Amino acid sequence: MAEVKINTAQSTDQVLEQIADYAVNGTIKSDEAMETARYVLMDTLGCGLLALRYPECTKHLGPIVPGTVVPNGVVVPGTQFELDPVHAAFNIGCIIRWLDYNDTWLAAEWGHPSDNLGGILAVADYLSRKQVSEGKAPMTMDEVLEYTVKAHEIQGVLALENSLNRNGLDHVLFVKVATTAVVTAMLGGTKEDVANAVSQAWVDNSSLRTYRHAPNTGSRKSWAAGDATSRGVRLALMTMKGEMGYKTALSADGWGFQDVLFGGKELTIARPFDSYVMENILFKISYPAEFHAQTAAEAAIQLHDQVAGRLDEIEKVEITTHESAIRIIDKKGPLHNPADRDHCLQYITAIGLIYGALDADHYEDETARNPEIDKLRDVMVTIENEQYSKDYLDPDKRSIANAVQVFFTDGTKTDKVDVEYPIGHRRRRDEGIPLLLTKFHENLKTRFPARQVSDIYELCDNHNDLAATPVNEFMNLFKI
Repeated sequence: MAEVKINTAQSTDQVLEQIADYAVNGTIKSDEAMETARYVLMDTLGCGLLALRYPECTKHLGPIVPGTVVPNGVVVPGTQFELDPVHAAFNIGCIIRWLDYNDTWLAAEWGHPSDNLGGILAVADYLSRKQVSEGKAPMTMDEVLEYTVKAHEIQGVLALENSLNRNGLDHVLFVKVATTAVVTAMLGGTKEDVANAVSQAWVDNSSLRTYRHAPNTGSRKSWAAGDATSRGVRLALMTMKGEMGYKTALSADGWGFQDVLFGGKELTIARPFDSYVMENILFKISYPAEFHAQTAAEAAIQLHDQVAGRLDEIEKVEITTHESAIRIIDKKGPLHNPADRDHCLQYITAIGLIYGALDADHYEDETARNPEIDKLRDVMVTIENEQYSKDYLDPDKRSIANAVQVFFTDGTKTDKVDVEYPIGHRRRRDEGIPLLLTKFHENLKTRFPARQVSDIYELCDNHNDLAATPVNEFMNLFKI
């Protein structure tokens, strides 16, 4: 006889409880985290504006039904669109992630916590315009910065020990969870509301990672986070209308996320939620490339002058790297599109050696047709350095090391250039922040006239002035 299941009352999964308590009751006391959140906001919006140069990105933007008018609609930066908060979150999230140029978090799982700004900005703008229309005070940008710290923390702490990628699942699940949590809190949700909404995000499951890897690497990887942050907004809005949640969405025997999609392993919260992730976030300052290849690009560019006139004499290029890079972006054979190329360690290294630079245009077909690129890729070997792999996971180091060395047919060789920490690492903040500000300024110039660039930059460069600015007024600065 089959065992009879007794439907007893359940306590809420602890992971849901901890996320909800932090989203609603957590306070951000770290000045460093709030200051870094301002840099994240600037850099993320700049990356989105730069992406608007690419038709493959902009074809996804605008209302689902052309011509739709939304009262008090959310501004999509750099465009003329004013949309509902759900689809605005997709639009903003799509441009943010398109060029693989916004911030990064690396641990057992990887991801880009600033992806959550798609949902955060959309809902903050929506609420502000709604409140102004009702004669109430709008949200201010200091609240956006605080919720940004919280979203980074939720996504990043989940990533510390819970590897979705080893189960074939994509990191944007953690974007959906983090956006759902903070947006529900922004909408006035209680701790119970947030737990209910976040349970829905887990019940949704996750995208497969197949669109990030050969043989299926494709452009979905550039809009998947927009999709996830948008879904987070949708789930939050549904919850705030009274939709129920699922207390054991993670732990239910045989039917919960852990048993169905996580190999029966228990999800863990590796450290208390605070502001650790924002303080240690990685910026992509110099190169729009998958983060595990950032230091390889820097090393290759340092070698450019030694090899540029000797490309036909190269016998071997040796890339010394870490386990995660080998697992994700060590790729041979044909590369079919820009998404395929920016997830290829060898392609990125070849571009650095040949051109002495790396920008988004280097992934386009025009550059990829250069036969020297594949000639170099064919003579590349990758070697794991076990110490690099250990330091990658060391919470006190979190290095992302690569080394590049070129060997010539006459028996000579270049120096082995080793770069342990990319310029966007916390250990290189003093060096990196001025370059990040320059990157932001240059990205603004790709979309706006000089006066508008100046108005945006000057506001963002003053923390107190930015923090006090109403969200709707801030977003209006990004209209065209």
